[in-house]
Amino acid sequence: MTWSHLIATAFCVGHLRPAPGTWGSLAALPAGWLLHVLGGPVLLVAATLLAFALGWWATILETKGKEDHDPSEIVIDEVVGQWIAILPLSIGATHAGAALTALWPGWIAAFILFRLFDITKLGPIGWADRRNDALGVMLDDVIAGVLAAIGVIALAWVAHGGAS
Repeated sequence: MTWSHLIATAFCVGHLRPAPGTWGSLAALPAGWLLHVLGGPVLLVAATLLAFALGWWATILETKGKEDHDPSEIVIDEVVGQWIAILPLSIGATHAGAALTALWPGWIAAFILFRLFDITKLGPIGWADRRNDALGVMLDDVIAGVLAAIGVIALAWVAHGGAS
């Protein structure tokens, strides 16, 4: 097994069936929590950037010479997108001096919104996916993660009385 395969499949999580993308997103949650505990939002952002760079590299190698530009076992893109989706929770918990797990409704929202955007491929997410290259594999989940993060912020605003 190569390093590129281990990275692209998020240490073989991408081989779980059914719905490997969902498994990749689920695996990202405890890893994101651990990153937050170890270094707060700064470490989560650094790890996200590193995972993006390594994921892009690994996806290039894993799809080279293959017709399928986005095989289902590649889930490092889901990890990156899910970490982006939970970033507002990390920032909020740090700002409030609260445990990240205390923001559990936000975790559920981040997961559901990210999966919804990633699966439906609406708007710019679909554009990135249609690039048919390794950058597109990564970018569609980055965009889905950003949209999910915006959704998490909006839901938190409503839940905390911002709409009243």
